[in-house]
Amino acid sequence: MNTIYVKNARWISITKIIDGHDGILSVANEMGNIPFDIKRVYYIYNLINHRNVMRGKHAHKSLEQVMFCLNGQCSVTLDDGNRRQNIILDQPDKGIFLGTHLWHTMQEFNSNCILLVFASQLYNEDDYIRNYDEFLETVKVPRLISHTIK
Repeated sequence: MNTIYVKNARWISITKIIDGHDGILSVANEMGNIPFDIKRVYYIYNLINHRNVMRGKHAHKSLEQVMFCLNGQCSVTLDDGNRRQNIILDQPDKGIFLGTHLWHTMQEFNSNCILLVFASQLYNEDDYIRNYDEFLETVKVPRLISHTIK
């Protein structure tokens, strides 16, 4: 795993138990490898127009989340207002923690991609920052350095 440069983001690894011919068991625990109480779990899949789909396009004021690509791969672009970084998620036991005030988009989905997200809060529209200029004003930093990693 390469270095994550943006603020409020880091790699998360979950336990992977390999049991011979019986497959692989991966385990995520709240307040363990998931660094918060899990209030909501959702997943994105069956992306018919997968090459042109862009999800996210927002930041959160207080919600934190962890994303794992369970199958296939996708690209996650993280932007802290100062730096922008593209992360490739393609291993089901390696995820990314997204803290508060971090603009994010998910794109470049494989047709078989399944993106799983653990969230620290229930859905609350008031927690979303959906306007990029408002996001930049909220984080109040000059713009921008870009990085791409896998």
